[in-house]
Amino acid sequence: MPWDEAGAPALTRDSGVELLPEQATAHAPEGAAAVLQYEWLGAWVVVARGAYDMDSIPPLSDALRAAVREHPKVVLDASGITFADSTLLNLLILTHQTGTLRVVAPSPQLQRLCEITGVDGILEMRASLDDAAVS
Repeated sequence: MPWDEAGAPALTRDSGVELLPEQATAHAPEGAAAVLQYEWLGAWVVVARGAYDMDSIPPLSDALRAAVREHPKVVLDASGITFADSTLLNLLILTHQTGTLRVVAPSPQLQRLCEITGVDGILEMRASLDDAAVS
């Protein structure tokens, strides 16, 4: 399900400002990291868009940390991640160790990074949001 069909969830950017989805495209620069969150089929979904490195990871880190504390099942929609480095891999492993995390539809770049490092053998990867939420 595309993020703009998720009802009216809030989008949190690096500034911490809450935006409605229709406002997000006007305020988020092309390629900038953005995080969207909503509930889907009993799971808490965190949607990551853009590039993630040491400088851009804090909003996603905050979102995942809060999500695993407050929800029994957390799903990361990783289809919109355009760049990831070891900072994101570390965050995913730590989140997985803290609670139930499922990674959905990782972008080709993230999928390759997970395969090269062996992280794909640690994380629960799923092809679809529905599969991750209900299984």
